[in-house]
Formats: sequence, structure tokens, C-alpha cells
Amino acid sequence: MRDDLSGITALLAVAEKRSFTAAATQLGVTPSAVSQALRALEERVGVRLLQRTTRSVGLTEAGAHFLSRLEPAMKSVHEAFESLGELRDRPAGTLRLTVPRYGYQEVLAPRLAGFLAAHPDIQVDIQLDDALIDIVKQGFDAGLRIGERMEREMIAVQVSDDIAMSVVGSPSYFATRGKPRHPRDLREHQCINYRSRTSGSLHRWELLDKGRRIEVAVEGRVSLDDVDFMVDAAVSGLGLAFVPENRVRKLVAEKQLVHVLEPHCPTLPGFFLYYPSRAHLPLKLKALIDYLKKGRRGTAR
Repeated sequence: MRDDLSGITALLAVAEKRSFTAAATQLGVTPSAVSQALRALEERVGVRLLQRTTRSVGLTEAGAHFLSRLEPAMKSVHEAFESLGELRDRPAGTLRLTVPRYGYQEVLAPRLAGFLAAHPDIQVDIQLDDALIDIVKQGFDAGLRIGERMEREMIAVQVSDDIAMSVVGSPSYFATRGKPRHPRDLREHQCINYRSRTSGSLHRWELLDKGRRIEVAVEGRVSLDDVDFMVDAAVSGLGLAFVPENRVRKLVAEKQLVHVLEPHCPTLPGFFLYYPSRAHLPLKLKALIDYLKKGRRGTAR
């Protein structure tokens, strides 16, 4: 049994890394030990599990079938070990999170070091993805997104302040094009569009008109899928950008950018951490929620 477990562990590592050397590094053993463990396992089951060449290693059909049956069981074993850690006084285990890039920059990056220092038994595995992931299907503990609209079975906890938006442009742009005074004036201007990484569609600008929320489809010669590059494009005089105020505050103070349409700029909902259920909330996730909620007035839905 011990030899079988050693071979199974080696097989899982090689299947993930596609390399004996990388698998050995992950397991803290030598490549020779990995090779011997796999050879013993193949002799035990009487089937070749790996296809080896001088350049690569991959699963045979039998190996892929065996691995598909193994992975759920190994996941249960890992969860069993993590559950033991959660019975201790201090939260422990690996937190798997799916987070958009902007959310990582705004919410996690400034607080991650403090969180890990406060909880030395917790590890964090973060996948940067702008799509709304099915966290249950993909095996994540929680996800981060702007706003609280999501599936009914999800719990949403606000973990950042609301986001004040701004329309900005460079002095050089306004010197040649003038300033818009109402959202309808935007049709006469070059606007820097934000293109969604997930859907590929252009985001409409959500502005205010006499206190009413309106959506404006703007036009321009530049489209980008990154807020920081949009700000850079605005500084370069390529057009107007609709971006979070905190991303341009310093540039406005330095007079590299100028606000326009200020009465028409809304405040949007901040970032929410979402997860499947309050029942048996893992201590590691509760610790993250509590830490991120400190210093703000957000509430759970």
C-alpha cells in the first residue's frame, strides 16, 4: 500500500508538470525516485500509464482513465487534511480564489501581506481571471467581482469601498477639441473604449443625467482591455477615458489630466467577495472575509 501511494503521488505530479524533473522538485525527491515509483506502480497494475520520449512525457489512454478516477479521491484526501487544520484554534489551509486583475490590484494586493502575517497557517492560491467563474465547479473557495448581482445561492460580502468614476482627458486634447459639458456632447469626442477580456464587447459608459443613470455608447479610435493603459492613453492625448477616480487622482493633481462631466459621474458598487454557502464556513475563508471587511461599512446580502 505504501508503495502504491508513492506511485500514485508521483503519477499525479508528473501528469500535472509533464516533467519528471519538475515533479521531483515539487515532491522534494530525485527524478530517479519518481521514475522508480512510477515503474513500480506500472508493474503493480500491469498497464503502461505514461508515454515517455526524450523530449516529453504524457499519459497513455489507460493512464488518463486511471487519473480521472484518482483525482476526486485525492481531492477528498487533501480536503480531509485541511479539515483537520480548521479544527485548530487558528485558521489553516489553502484558500483558492478567482480574482479579476483590477480586483487584485485594488483589494488584495494592498492587504495580502498583512493578512498572511496575521494568519501564518494560511496559504493563498489566486487565479487572475476577469470572467465570472463557477467557483463550485472549478473548486474555488471564493471569488471577487464588482457589484453584488450574482446567482441566488451565492453569498456576497462587500470588501471594498464603492468606486467613484471620472471622465478625464489631457490638457493637449482639450486644447484642440474643447470640453464636453453634457453626456450627449461625447458623440463629438474621441473616447477610449474599454473592451471586456471575457466577452470582447465594449463597455458602455454609465453616467448620470439629472440624477438618472444612463448608458452611453461612446466612439473612438482606441479600445483597450486594461484600465492602466486607458489612463496612459488619456495622458497621451488620445481621447477621453472613463475610469476609477483613484486611478487618476495623482495625475489630475499634477495637471497631466483634467476632469470633465463631474456632475454626471456616478459612484459604482465596490468589490464583493462571493462564496456558495454560510453553512460550515471554513475558518480560513471567514478569516479573509473578516480581514477585508475591516475599516469599511459594507454588509452581506
